[in-house]
Amino acid sequence: MPCRDYSEVGISPVIPTSELVDDFALRPLLPEQTADLLEVVEDRAQRRSTIVASQLPVGLWHDALGAPTLADALLDRLVHNAHRIELRGESLRRPRDHPDADAAASPPGVADYAASQHREGGDTGERS
Repeated sequence: MPCRDYSEVGISPVIPTSELVDDFALRPLLPEQTADLLEVVEDRAQRRSTIVASQLPVGLWHDALGAPTLADALLDRLVHNAHRIELRGESLRRPRDHPDADAAASPPGVADYAASQHREGGDTGERS
């Protein structure tokens, strides 16, 4: 089906101001997938924000994109004028070595609050 020009019927297309690509390149992309992603990024380049989150270090992205020419074009558009934030350290999702496994899996502060409520008899878990 050919693309439709919505302006003919008085509808303007909605283009998100920010696009989030999460878990980018967890697996290597096929050339067709890289071409599709390039098309999206190219349409947004210099006009809209694109946020890319990945567990893969940026230095390995090129290899994960499969087709070298497409990878060059895509990465040129992604990293030009990019703000890069690289996080280091252990994952907050990974359980820590802790005597209380439930507390280790909870966000910071949640386990402490739950323990204090239990000690003080504040939250017994019963509901009326």
